[in-house]
Order: sequence, then structure tokens, then C-alpha cells
Amino acid sequence: MTAVQETPSRTGLHPAWKVAAVTLLALVASAAFRSSTGVLIDPVHEEFGWSLTTISGAVSINLVLFGLTAPFAAALMGRFGVGRVVAVALSFVAVGSGATLLMTQVWQLVVLWGLVIGFATGSMALVLGAVVANAWFVERRGLVMGVFSAANATGQLVVLPAVAWLATHEGWRAAAALTAVLALVLVPLTLAWLIDRPADVGALPYGASEAPAVPAGPALGAGRAAWNELKLGARSPAFWLLAGTFFICGWSTNGLIQTHFVGMAHDHGMPATTAAGLLAVVGVFDIVGTIGSGWLSDRVDPRLLLFMYYGLRGLALLAGPTLMGPGLSMPLGLFIVFYGLDWVATVPPTVALCREVFGLERSSIAFGWVFAAHMVGAGVAAEVAGWSREVSGSYDDAWWLAGGLCILAAFAIFGVRAPARTPAPDGPPPVGSDAG
Repeated sequence: MTAVQETPSRTGLHPAWKVAAVTLLALVASAAFRSSTGVLIDPVHEEFGWSLTTISGAVSINLVLFGLTAPFAAALMGRFGVGRVVAVALSFVAVGSGATLLMTQVWQLVVLWGLVIGFATGSMALVLGAVVANAWFVERRGLVMGVFSAANATGQLVVLPAVAWLATHEGWRAAAALTAVLALVLVPLTLAWLIDRPADVGALPYGASEAPAVPAGPALGAGRAAWNELKLGARSPAFWLLAGTFFICGWSTNGLIQTHFVGMAHDHGMPATTAAGLLAVVGVFDIVGTIGSGWLSDRVDPRLLLFMYYGLRGLALLAGPTLMGPGLSMPLGLFIVFYGLDWVATVPPTVALCREVFGLERSSIAFGWVFAAHMVGAGVAAEVAGWSREVSGSYDDAWWLAGGLCILAAFAIFGVRAPARTPAPDGPPPVGSDAG
């Protein structure tokens, strides 16, 4: 193997940080594109007269496909390169979002919001962060994964208020056009700077003392490699506990709050722009909470962290319906701050448990399947909450159900234990592995 030097670039900055910065931009964009649908539900409902259950169904497909794409995206990154996969995904986002400007039928909404944007954003899901963190970092891996996880909140912070303002003052089509343009702008940047491995630029992973083996490329096709990992993971009770608790995580964040918070707030007389602003505040505090969680994941048993995160989230959701009103009150403000700190703080300790249970060489694709469960939970919750609102006239039952599930997850996480190491699937490890 060719000798590799751990030398910083001419700017004095290790190239890992440049790759991390571009990855962060892609994750921010993916979160912004996906979460914008929550703001556009009511305007689309009002223009076309389609039921909230129908529109929520399209969002559910988006969320489920977003998750199910993740493990295959991790395998595709190993076969074709991280930058190429992300660039293609951004192009699909631009096409899917731009084509909504012309839609007139509900099936077009399902195809564009559900299938196209769901597939595209799923290819830039948090599994992208796991791949990059595993490939480029040895030290600060948990902290970097925390920063990547916070990108979900940053997408809301940067884009959602603008999307809400455009939807209110210029119409929802202007908001959809904004996301299409942003996606196109990022394509050349990812092709130029999203590098697969440190060895490609003559460097070591950040904090590494020796070069890892560089895989020649997966012997299996991307789809087969992903399915093989699912078969291996499914033999482990720990996999089902990780997938089940992350299913609940997705239910209580993307599925319920991200998709329906604006609608619930509107039911209580709050303007959509105000509600979107509160989601942006969630984003502010999520940056702090998730980066802090990444730092803690390098130092504290991740099970203890997840017990605290899920348990407190559950209690907050049980109390949440009593806090809503036409304006911002002190109790609602405290709920927003807490939910922000807790929003995706679950991701860094979950990634850490995947490395512990499956080993570094398998953890990227394994986390892809765990993340798929997260988004399946989000999709189910989006549909259930929309149906509950239409049947009962209130979102209260959906919040209480989510709160109970979170408390269940808090206790279930203690069952996760690393089994005897299972051999990896045939072929070398995917991109993101530094096993060797």
C-alpha cells in the first residue's frame, strides 16, 4: 500500500474538516428540502381541496422512502463514490421540487413529494454523515457525528422561515422553486469537494496514526450488499431494539412535530409564519443539543444518554397539548427549547451503539437500516396524526401516543448488548470503513 502522510493542506487545515463542511451543507440542504413539505401542506390543501389525509399520505411516502433509501445509498457510495451519489440526489431534488410547480393531480403530488424527493433526500440522509465520519475521523468522531446530526435542525433554521414567508406572501410555488434552485447550486460543489477517502488526497483520517486498508470496491452489487447486511443484522436482538427505538424517535420528531406542528398550532389560532418560526427555534437549540450529545457520546455510555433523551421527550409530549395557544407563552417556549435540545440528540449515541454492536466495518450500512426504521416510524406517524386530526378534530391523541412510545423506548434501550462479532458480508467493507 502506498505510504500516506497525515499532513494538513496548504491552509493548515486537515482535509477531513473540508470534507465535513461540504457534507454538512448537503445534509442541511436535504433537511430543508424534506421539512419544507410541512409548511406547504395547508396551502396545497386550500388550493386543490385535497384532504389532509391524502396530503399526509404523500408526506408519509416521502418519509418512509427517505429512510428505506439510506442503506442502499451507503452501499452505492461504496461502489460509485460519495460525491457522485450526492450530486445525483441533489439533481433529483431539483427536478422533483421544480416539477411541483406544474402539478394539477393528486397522483403527481404523490410521485413528486413522495417518490422523487423521498428517494433523493434519502440518498443524503444521516447515513451520509456516518459514512464520512467513519472514513475521515478517528478522533472527534462522536463530536463530528453530532454536528452532522444537527444539520437537520440547521436546515429548518435557515430555510423554513423563508419557505413559510414565501408560501404566505408569494404562494407555495415560489417556496418550491426556492428549494429547486438551492439544490442545483450545490451540485458542482459536491462533485468537486466531497472526496471518498483520505488516501485519495494523500492524508490519514483525522487522529489516525497509520493508514487504513483501502478497499478496491465492493464485490457485491450495492443492493445485494445492503440486503446482506439486513439479513445479518436481523439475527441480532440488539438490531431490533436499535431499529425499534429509532422507529419511535422518527415517530416523535419528523413524523409528528416536523410534519404537523404548524397545522396543530394553526388549529389553536397561531399564524403559520409564527409556528414555522418556532420550528426554527427548535433548530437553534437542536444544534446545541446534538453537538453536545456527540461530545457526550465519546465519554458516556450511550444507553444512559438515550434513556434520558427518550424519557424526557416522552414527558414533554404528554404535556404538550396543554401548552398550545394563539401566541407564544412561557410554558410553550420552554417546550420548544427542550424539544430543540432533544430533537436528534439520539443520533450520536445510536451511531455509537451501531459501531459497538456491528463493528466499524459494518456500521455504516447497519446504521442505514436502523435509520430506515426511524423514517418508517416518521412516515407512519405522519399518516396516523393526519388521520387522527380528521377523525377527532384534534392532534392531542397523536401527541399522547407519541409520548407513551418514547417512554417505552427509554427503558427498551437497556436491552442493547453487543453480541459475539458476526462476520461481515462477502466482499471488502464499504466506503466509510477504516477496518483493515
